[in-house]
Amino acid sequence: MRERQILVAAVAAFARAGYGAASMDDIAAAAGISKPMVYAYLGTKDELFLTCLHREGTRLMEAIVAAVAPDLSPQEQLWRGLHAFFGYVSGHRDGWCVLYRQARGREPFAAEVARMRVRLVEVVTGLLTRAAAGAGAPHRDVDVSAIAYALVGAGESLADWAVDHPEPAGTTATRLMGCVWLGAADLLRGATWRGTG
Repeated sequence: MRERQILVAAVAAFARAGYGAASMDDIAAAAGISKPMVYAYLGTKDELFLTCLHREGTRLMEAIVAAVAPDLSPQEQLWRGLHAFFGYVSGHRDGWCVLYRQARGREPFAAEVARMRVRLVEVVTGLLTRAAAGAGAPHRDVDVSAIAYALVGAGESLADWAVDHPEPAGTTATRLMGCVWLGAADLLRGATWRGTG
């Protein structure tokens, strides 16, 4: 219970003030405990921030995995995965800010976020591989992997936009689904862009 209170307070403080400016005093006050107790429960500021990253990254992945049932079509899996992703962002803006805005580019935290991103790309790669196989299209693993990275990158960018432009998660997911699936449907059938000349 105490640990949860500290993490909620810490995520809010890191999202609001940034890692550098967030103080352990403010986190302790928001959690309703003493600063020594914050250290006793979760360690140094670095350790606390890393625990916040793990918590938010786990919540994000659990939301996506819970939404993407294996018996669904690849299109439905992608839709539900996107909806869950943007649902997490909409419901946990502070958590997203910690993951995307505060941890990126700041070691050792950036390496942890990169590992989380690789897991997310693996999930998307598996989904796209199944979609290509289901369409009977010849595909190269490197192409599917590249598309998965592009999709995750687009999702991250749109999620970061959505933090500052709140809208229902379904609306944001529909925006990306339209861009991705309409184009991906042809790609997964083996079509390629040949250029203009």
